[in-house]
Amino acid sequence: MSLAIETRELTKTYGRKARGIENVDLQVVPGEVFGFLGPNGAGKTTTIRVLLDFLHPTRGEARVFGMDSRKESVEIRARVGNLPGEFALEDKMTGEGMLRFFARLRGVKDLGYARELAERLDADLERPMRRLSRGNKQKIGLIQAMFHRPPLLILDEPTGGLDPLVQEEFLEIVREVRYEGRTVFFSSHVLSEVERVCDRVGIIRDGELVSVEPTEAMIDKAFRHVKLTFAEPVDPKPFEALPGVENFGTDGTNVSFTLHEGLDDVVKLAARHRLVNLEYERPSLEEIFLTFYGGSGEGEER
Repeated sequence: MSLAIETRELTKTYGRKARGIENVDLQVVPGEVFGFLGPNGAGKTTTIRVLLDFLHPTRGEARVFGMDSRKESVEIRARVGNLPGEFALEDKMTGEGMLRFFARLRGVKDLGYARELAERLDADLERPMRRLSRGNKQKIGLIQAMFHRPPLLILDEPTGGLDPLVQEEFLEIVREVRYEGRTVFFSSHVLSEVERVCDRVGIIRDGELVSVEPTEAMIDKAFRHVKLTFAEPVDPKPFEALPGVENFGTDGTNVSFTLHEGLDDVVKLAARHRLVNLEYERPSLEEIFLTFYGGSGEGEER
């Protein structure tokens, strides 16, 4: 069986001052949910655009279901549902009208699944696009990518603009797609949603694919931000001396630090005092990149 996505030494350059991606070797197997992670400017969007032949690679190759992204781009797009990171919709057209338009293009006669998705995502299909908020436009974009049940979904920052309840429903739909044996490839910088639905993740930084690994392995590398609030001032030195503690700070009743390991030791030490509050937060993906790969990875989206 062909891989859902395969790239070899995939490179796209924009000149001397701006590099898109370089030597990206990637394999996505059918039926998995693959998270493509990186901060803005890392190369996520460039990779997706090359996969779909919206951009031509400078060198290297990309294949989708064994088909060449350049020579067989029409056949590839027929098997893909795509949500771009930035997409434009006809202002005067309603969601219903747009879905009917795409249904004719794709030869889909039954819009039952589209309406089911609209109900689950609480999307308004009757109002013109110009009257919809960013979040509601995002819902329409998701529906147009998914309504024809393609074997591969390629979604660029799919939850941008969605409220938390709709995000939850979207993630449940992604799980259902995987259960049906279809493939999802989505870019994101939101670590929490990736952790919950992705089988594997690829981490791209400054245009280079720096790691591909199972989701759990990536999550295990993540540190945590800890803040302890006590009823009265405590001696901070024992906390600072705990294993895995970095970036320590205190202002009397509050103790904060970055913890890489040893939560049990922290809890046992804190229990010797009157603890008012404990915050234990996952870092942002940006912070993980800064810790494990160095540099900021900031810049314009590529």
